[in-house]
Amino acid sequence: MEMLTLSHVARSFGEKQVLRDVTFSVPEHTVFGFVGQNGAGKTTAMKMILGLLAADGGEITVSGMPVCYGNTPTNRFVGYLPDVPEFYPFMTPAEYLRFCGEISGMPAREIKSRSEELLRLVGLEKEARRIKGFSRGMKQRLGVAQALFCRPKLLICDEPTSALDPAGRKELLDILTAAKEETTVLFSTHILSDVEHICDEMAFLHEGKIALEGSLDEIRKLRKASEVAVEVEREEDARTLGQAFPFLIIDGKRSFRLEEAGRLPEILHFIADRKCPVIRIERQEAALEDLFMEVVGK
Repeated sequence: MEMLTLSHVARSFGEKQVLRDVTFSVPEHTVFGFVGQNGAGKTTAMKMILGLLAADGGEITVSGMPVCYGNTPTNRFVGYLPDVPEFYPFMTPAEYLRFCGEISGMPAREIKSRSEELLRLVGLEKEARRIKGFSRGMKQRLGVAQALFCRPKLLICDEPTSALDPAGRKELLDILTAAKEETTVLFSTHILSDVEHICDEMAFLHEGKIALEGSLDEIRKLRKASEVAVEVEREEDARTLGQAFPFLIIDGKRSFRLEEAGRLPEILHFIADRKCPVIRIERQEAALEDLFMEVVGK
């Protein structure tokens, strides 16, 4: 089942068209990467999914129901984590989650059990300090707990790792991966390594349109061929290889890249015949960064 669908969605601000004919769908219980440069329109699209902005054209559905601008009923299916979540700084994490449960009308017993469950999930179960003393990473983790509190079918995260250090990013990505067990995650980012780490599928947004969409494997296969890296032990062998095979791309004094993987056997024969000591021969899959630069460079 498709949890979220955007069909031919468009949005302009004055004369500037931010989104044009945006179409993609997010399957249930997946982590979906919504990728684009800063200013590509990712946040605009997310605000439209939440009913906070009206579409100029097209249709958006959440769990099969159309999204309406304003007080949309589909928001009962959605949890939202903005890029900079805000909290009441005088509260503790447990107090804040209890407050979230109370304003949503949840029974007191369920509030307590759900708060404990989510604080364990985000690693804040032993944290009794007030939120004003929290780091950015701790606030992001509490934001995930708040967004998941009412068991949404769709969790929307707007660039949640953009200002975190490597340790904080890993912690948050692990939490989002675990959240996939109970919800669908739409994960907006311009950090492509994060997408490779946790996403099942993705869509590249460029100049207001979806330039690429599919699973990670499908998108990587769009590149014509994987490269092969060759590194030898001696510089003199590297010079000999470079002279014999001028199509090799020099990467260093003793290393090369081969774009035409079909020519690898003749290079291996050459190395074997001359008994050249080899450090590594490695097939390198296309990186998302390379693919994205190809897209934005068109």
